[in-house]
Amino acid sequence: MGQLERSEERDRAVEAALPHVAVDGWTERALRAGLARSGFAPDDLTLLFPRGPIEAIEVWSDLVDRRMVERVREMPLGSMRVRDKVAAAVMARLAEISPHKEAARRALAVLALPVNAAATTRITARTVDSVWRAIGDRSSDFNWYTKRATLAAVYGATLLFWLGDNSPGAERTRAFLDRRINSLMLIPRLQKQLAGVVSRLPDPFRLLGRLRRAT
Repeated sequence: MGQLERSEERDRAVEAALPHVAVDGWTERALRAGLARSGFAPDDLTLLFPRGPIEAIEVWSDLVDRRMVERVREMPLGSMRVRDKVAAAVMARLAEISPHKEAARRALAVLALPVNAAATTRITARTVDSVWRAIGDRSSDFNWYTKRATLAAVYGATLLFWLGDNSPGAERTRAFLDRRINSLMLIPRLQKQLAGVVSRLPDPFRLLGRLRRAT
């Protein structure tokens, strides 16, 4: 699978659409409103997002991933344990989408549709790979796959929890995330169990391998 096309125009247009998405959902109406707000013509929709709203969601997710990486690069990673680095990166990504929580909620509703399963896989693969790369992961082979597979489970559960969390500074989400990491992240005694699981995993994790080779 090739990389998602990136451009300043696509980033600007999708970001401008977010307030409208909170009201109208991920629809062409919301995207056209964003285009107008950011100085584009309505007809530019098909040029910037040929696949419509689902492509706009992918563009937004990729933009959030990149901004998460920028946040992580400013952290003192050298003094942190791996699990703390992972938690910090996940929380940094949630902080990036926090101003647009309703847009995130509506994006998940769209991605939950069976017709969008491929897009959901691509988005998840990019996000978990971005987290591991951001904290300096240099693993290969079995470790590369298992780290991303387990983080996909951790991040997905945490994102759903976060959507219903109104605690100050998302404190409850951070506590939830820590518990998930403690129970699901790789530890030596789970290596053999995970090897068997990963060997049976379907397309989403084969996609991770293709993503790795494409970057």
